[in-house]
Amino acid sequence: MTTNTHFTHLECSMTGETYEDAGLKNLSEAGKPLLARYDLDKAKGALDRDAIAARHGGFWKWRELLPVRDEASIVRLGEIDTPNIALRDTAAWAGAKAPVWAKDEGRLPTGSFKARGLALAVARAKELGAKSLAMPTNGNAGAALAAYASRAGLTSACFCPADTPEVNVREIALQGAKVWRVNGYITDCGKLVGEMKDRFGWFDVSTLKEPYRIEGKKTMGYELAAQMGWKLPGAIFYPTGGGTGLIGMWKAFDEMEKLGWIGPERPKMIAVQAEGCAPIVRAYENGEEHAEFWNGARTKAMGIRVPAAIGDFLILRAVRQSGGFAIAVNEDEIETARRECGRRDGLLLCPEGAATLAAQKKAIAEGRVDADASAVLFNCGSGLKYEMPDQSGSLDKDAPIDYAALAEELERA
Repeated sequence: MTTNTHFTHLECSMTGETYEDAGLKNLSEAGKPLLARYDLDKAKGALDRDAIAARHGGFWKWRELLPVRDEASIVRLGEIDTPNIALRDTAAWAGAKAPVWAKDEGRLPTGSFKARGLALAVARAKELGAKSLAMPTNGNAGAALAAYASRAGLTSACFCPADTPEVNVREIALQGAKVWRVNGYITDCGKLVGEMKDRFGWFDVSTLKEPYRIEGKKTMGYELAAQMGWKLPGAIFYPTGGGTGLIGMWKAFDEMEKLGWIGPERPKMIAVQAEGCAPIVRAYENGEEHAEFWNGARTKAMGIRVPAAIGDFLILRAVRQSGGFAIAVNEDEIETARRECGRRDGLLLCPEGAATLAAQKKAIAEGRVDADASAVLFNCGSGLKYEMPDQSGSLDKDAPIDYAALAEELERA
């Protein structure tokens, strides 16, 4: 049974050269990411945005605007629409006067937004005959690949930096992938995939090195627009490593305008990085189209510790075209934001999500965004996957309780 997709062909993101939809593909002849294209004129007369938005099934509801042709190739693990959670007290702490929401992607299968991209990559790879998939990962992407590949009956292999959070390494293995720790960065892991893929028959599903992960990530744009009544926020703060989601949402907004679903208004797209790994910020500030490799990358927000992104020019184009910018925050700012959001609004952010809150606070203070502009912060994964500081006290059940000291502790909380 077909999905009635309006997918037509692939296009080089740099040169515009077109490629027929035939077989497994990685990069274009120019060595740049390939983008999926659709017959949007035909889709415009055939699709009802509100009817689609009312469907169940999470990001798969947008299947006519996704590249999977055979319904049997779709791989499901209980996908949902992720909630937009109003951050009322936290927004005031950040200096915002307009509504601020956290889109909590940690509610997806495997606990992160990586489920969107990998579900599409796996489904298309299965449809096109792949048997085994491989990728480098800082953690969450590997977990999503492992889960969806196993669900699809495919094998998978993941290479991750040695300091990847332990929970990620172990969940990757438990969900069926072979995983190796590598003494280097995600870029070093990617080189190993490139060296080994032909020897072991792996199809490389690295970020933007195949055309379909971005199609899964673009559903964040469709979903957000539908949830907000087809009116986009003033700004989107997005944790940016490889940048697939930022690029994907920008693509989704363009598609929706061509479909007549939204107008020409766009949010400011704000790429958020850590000061210890900020190649996109440096390129933005220097007015460059491509970002140089970031030496000595370091941050506890592992998902944005990406020293080089193959889609750097696409990230920078979206940021500039939207009137947005790239901004870096330090480790203390990230941890403070994580603590304040949990304490004030009860939402446990992952470090990458906390970086977006820290970036909003910094941007408002510096006058780079209007305090009266509505904003969406992307919390890209469950905060439960990351190490948390121990702030507990202790009591001896067999000793008298010092109520005065206890009262002082409660006063400080």
